[in-house]
Amino acid sequence: MDMGALEGKVALVAGATRGAGRAMAVELGRAGAVVYATGRTTREHRSEVGRPETIEETAELITAAGGTGIAVPTDHLEPEQVRALVERVERDHGRLDVLVNDVWGGDHLLQFDTKVWEADLAAGLRMLRLSIDAHAITSHFALPLLIRRPGGLVVEITDGTEEFNRGTYRDNLFYDLAKIAPTRMAFGLAKELQECGGTAVSLTPGFLRSEAMLEHFGVTEETWRDAVAGSPHFAVAESPVYIGRALAALAADPDRARWNGRSLSSGELARVYGFTDADGSRPDAMGYFRDVVFGGKDAPVEDYR
Repeated sequence: MDMGALEGKVALVAGATRGAGRAMAVELGRAGAVVYATGRTTREHRSEVGRPETIEETAELITAAGGTGIAVPTDHLEPEQVRALVERVERDHGRLDVLVNDVWGGDHLLQFDTKVWEADLAAGLRMLRLSIDAHAITSHFALPLLIRRPGGLVVEITDGTEEFNRGTYRDNLFYDLAKIAPTRMAFGLAKELQECGGTAVSLTPGFLRSEAMLEHFGVTEETWRDAVAGSPHFAVAESPVYIGRALAALAADPDRARWNGRSLSSGELARVYGFTDADGSRPDAMGYFRDVVFGGKDAPVEDYR
């Protein structure tokens, strides 16, 4: 992709502190965009998630990649904070071309293999607020700026494609709802944006080697394959760069409206746009789980890399 393909464009990545959000913000910057990176963890304050990554670091990485990174501390569950954020984007640039709803921060609330009547209700409802309310609040305030020009793009980030989530229960009602809701939100936004010349999609990584996941397996990005012996499915994992490149390719596609309302994955877009992961591979975790893990197909993991 042309390194200046998004020159002059303005993007907002809501939830850009770490993982997929950070990588997407950086790759938009690498393509030349001005990127507002938001989140709750700064160098002065750590959010309830408890991890050390900060939005200032993300902004610095965006700028180092060739874009313009702007860190804005924002709690996307607070409407007035989101209103102020969008007003700043409007004041500074008068436009918004790409909105990425990546707010999550609910991993510490997970209650797998717990029935709804046994679950911590407050934790479950908090997950839903982070994955639904925060996204809806952000779209409410940001879309009036985005639709001023035709061609705006909204991307709802989730875990799993519509097909994957439709056929797979995520072992906890709250988490299941949290991960399928953004897909439906993208479908609805696609209907609402169509008359304005906008496009909305949902996008998922595959088996993501986020900072937290690497720590869980006791490996680093350089040594991640050491974890495959204990967790064979990890062989199809992808770095956050992969979904970052997927988003950048989608944002730079002048014909991106063909995807309107669709549920997409990093592996699917890699086949269409021709990009690879940072190591030159082209993993398709969604295909692997569909065919091998849940479909019973006898195929080596290498077929999905």
